[in-house]
Amino acid sequence: MSYNLRIADMVESDRPRERLLAEGAAVLSTAELLALLLGTGQGPGKLSALGLGQLLLKTFGQDHSDPAAGLQNLAPAQLTAIAGVGPAKAATVLAAIELGKRVFYARPPEATDITDPASAAAELSRDLMWEEREKLAVLLLDNRNRILSRRILAIGTVNEALASPREIFREALKHNAVKLIVAHNHPS
Repeated sequence: MSYNLRIADMVESDRPRERLLAEGAAVLSTAELLALLLGTGQGPGKLSALGLGQLLLKTFGQDHSDPAAGLQNLAPAQLTAIAGVGPAKAATVLAAIELGKRVFYARPPEATDITDPASAAAELSRDLMWEEREKLAVLLLDNRNRILSRRILAIGTVNEALASPREIFREALKHNAVKLIVAHNHPS
């Protein structure tokens, strides 16, 4: 598909919005999803909205196995440095990324039980994923492995975050925790 082709010039059944409504969002490429957010491209004779979406993926996703991963921690200035992306388009893209993160991490209202390492990792990932600096987190549990509290105890540099045992145990005692799980991320 040519990324200079305007969406308005496409066969209606091939347009991203129409495909999303007919078949679901999962059938669209990441560039097509970005095109829907961007709305327009760089202007007549230049990149279409699809082309602009592809350019964003190429620019920010080149160091990732999935180019969409390059969009996770963008600053507004990085987006507005791309011709055709002004403050409004940058805000729309960044808002969509943040909304996606929040939906991904939405928790059910009932208490979460930590039953195995995978459930602990899933619970802590909301605080530790997609961060640019190392963080040290603690999950505080009751005697039935239900979460009493979660805390970020230290925010460090790109390769370390320090917390003393005293800080960790102080939090556990403050919340009457019977068990605790300590974890940290690796931003690289």
